[in-house]
Amino acid sequence: QVQLVESGGGLVQPGGSLRLSCAASGSIFRINAMGWYQQAPGKERELVAYITSGGSTNYADSVKGRFTISRDNAKNTVYLQMNSLKPDDTAVYYCNAELTVPGNRYLKVWGQGTLVTVSS
Repeated sequence: QVQLVESGGGLVQPGGSLRLSCAASGSIFRINAMGWYQQAPGKERELVAYITSGGSTNYADSVKGRFTISRDNAKNTVYLQMNSLKPDDTAVYYCNAELTVPGNRYLKVWGQGTLVTVSS
């Protein structure tokens, strides 16, 4: 079974930084893309950033210039470097991966979520 394990969330002051990590494990043939989503209290889950296997990236307007998504294909891991954090960034952050597993089956898998709280 493929799973995504997230880490790196926590409590940080406004203006601070955190780095989230998401590692995919299991029987994986190929990771096509990985991304980060946020779900703030009372809000729908929204895309924050994604990165393809070729390195192409996309960001939500609200995080451009502050967040950076990166990947380590050898480790099946995606990172989200979050700088200049604001209280509005407070949310549960979910990792997502689009995978091809042995047998040429396509899967979309979610991580368990990690809570980021930005507060003084």
